Amino acid sequence: MKTILRNISIYSLILFLLPLLVPGVSITGGFGTLLTGGIMLAILFLVLKPILNIISFPVNLVTLGIFNIFINALLIYLLTVFVTEISISSFTYYRTNVFGFITPMIGFNTFFAYIYTAFILTAINGFIRWLIS
Repeated sequence: MKTILRNISIYSLILFLLPLLVPGVSITGGFGTLLTGGIMLAILFLVLKPILNIISFPVNLVTLGIFNIFINALLIYLLTVFVTEISISSFTYYRTNVFGFITPMIGFNTFFAYIYTAFILTAINGFIRWLIS
């Protein structure tokens, strides 16, 4: 029970942080939506992700685990289907100057917005789990 509550709180925190880091993610509805999304994301990652990992094991083995990002993107897509207050749309990072390095303008269509959001979700999840362990 403690593990499930910890997962729900971590995923709710991640859903709170995602719109701050990824411009294409929008969450409307406040705390209730964050809690519902955290519960749904915890269920998806607890039940569906192991099944998808077993099915995609050969592809995951060949790509050295990078295919997990696509599995996470699929789970995020399912989250946006089940919780309609959470949406991910295409977005653009405009050209900027970071410490003297000029980054080009990068546009993400909807598919790559899901992939990028899955990558950021995985990174935040790993960082938070590293902090609490």
